[in-house]
Amino acid sequence: MKEYTQLNVWQKPRQLTSIVYELIKGFPKEELFALSNQMRRCAISVPSNLAEGCGRNHTRESLQFFFIARGSLYELETQLYLALDQQYLTTPQFDETIQHLIECRRMLSGFITYFQQLPARGN
Repeated sequence: MKEYTQLNVWQKPRQLTSIVYELIKGFPKEELFALSNQMRRCAISVPSNLAEGCGRNHTRESLQFFFIARGSLYELETQLYLALDQQYLTTPQFDETIQHLIECRRMLSGFITYFQQLPARGN
């Protein structure tokens, strides 16, 4: 397998993290330790867990981290909806970010399926 930093499935969530950080700059200051903090943590979780999963020697452990990354994408999606509800995001900002997130989720789901079909490592 390629180095994880060369995988699109890792690069795209890294871009999503940058998008989230940029969006949060426009949030009210009272959100610093609430929704904005949670969104940053979720966004960071995705490429971080992908990297950790790629670094594991056991297929089952790798998949566990990939599933955590996918769960973080779902959590971030919900938080984007909440930010839209609170009018912290414009509809165009929301739409663009959600499209990016959906693309990340599709790529990650495909990667998980691919990884599940590989011969087991280290078990």
